[in-house]
Amino acid sequence: MNNIYEAQASNRLKSVIIIIGFMLFVGVAVYILMQALGIYFGYQPGGLGGVGIAFIISGLMSFGSYYYSDKIVLGISGARLADRKRDFIFYTVTENLSIASGLPKPKLYIIDDTAPNAFATGRDPDHAVVCVTTGLLQKLTRTELEGVIAHELTHIRNYDIRLMSVVAVLVGTVALLADWFLRMSFWGRRSKDDRGSSQAQAVIIALGLIFAILSPIIGTLIQLAISRRREFGADIGAVSITRQPDGLIKALQKIAHDREPLEAANKATAHLYIVNPFKAEGPERSRRNPINTFSNLFNTHPPVEDRIKELQKMA
Repeated sequence: MNNIYEAQASNRLKSVIIIIGFMLFVGVAVYILMQALGIYFGYQPGGLGGVGIAFIISGLMSFGSYYYSDKIVLGISGARLADRKRDFIFYTVTENLSIASGLPKPKLYIIDDTAPNAFATGRDPDHAVVCVTTGLLQKLTRTELEGVIAHELTHIRNYDIRLMSVVAVLVGTVALLADWFLRMSFWGRRSKDDRGSSQAQAVIIALGLIFAILSPIIGTLIQLAISRRREFGADIGAVSITRQPDGLIKALQKIAHDREPLEAANKATAHLYIVNPFKAEGPERSRRNPINTFSNLFNTHPPVEDRIKELQKMA
C-alpha cells in the first residue's frame, strides 16, 4: 500500500519527466522548422526571429480562451448558478472542502443533466468554478460527492488549467510553424538560387518536412499524456483532502458505469470533466487489447480502471 505522500511524489516525478520531454521536443521541433523556413525565406539557418512571431500569434489565439475560459465553458454547457438553499449539499460540501484544502470557495454551477459528471475551470484559485450535473448530485452519496469535489479542487490548487493552457500554446506554435513550412514547401519558392544550396541545407529541408508532418501529431499525443497525468494527480490530491479513497473510488465506478452520455458536453470541453462525458471507454473495455492500448494514447483521460487501481493502493 502506498501512502498519499509517496503517491504524490511518484506522480509529480512522472509529470515532470513528461513536461521536460515535451519542452525538449518543442525546442527541437521549433529549431528544425525555423532552420528550414530560413532557407526558404533566404537567410542563413540559425535565425530564430520567426519563432517570436509564431509565439505571438499562437499566444493571442490562446489568450482569449484562457482568460475567459470559465465564461465560455459555462455558456457552452448551459450551466446555471448554484443556489445555497436549492443545492444545499453541493454548497456545504464545497465550503467544507475549500476550508480543508485552504482554497477560496469557487463559484458553483450546475448543469441540468441526469448524466453524472463534474469539472473545474477558471484561470486561478481566485477565479475558479466548479460545475456538476444534477445527475451527479442525485446518484452519489455525500462521501462520494466529497471525493469528486476534492478532485476538482485539486485541479484548481495545482493550476492544471493554467498548465494545460501553456501546453496548448506550445503545441499551437509547433503546429503553426509546421503549417507555414508545408505551405512554403508545396506552394512557395526558395529566395536563393537552388544551385547554391548545400547538402546540409538539403538535409535541413528533409528534416523540416519530417517534423512538419509528425510534430503536430507527436505534440498532441504528449499534450494528452500530460492531461492524463494531471488526472492521476487530482485523484491523489482528492484523497489528501478527504482521507477517504473509497469515496472517490465508488464515485468513479458509478460515473463510469452510467451509460448515459452528457448532452451538454462537446469535444472542446470533454477534457475538463472528471470522466469522459461521451462514455467512449466503457468498463468492459480491456486495456490489454493492443488496439485499445493504442487508442488510449488519444484519450484525454486515463482509463478509469487504472485510476481506481492507483486509489486502491492508498485504501
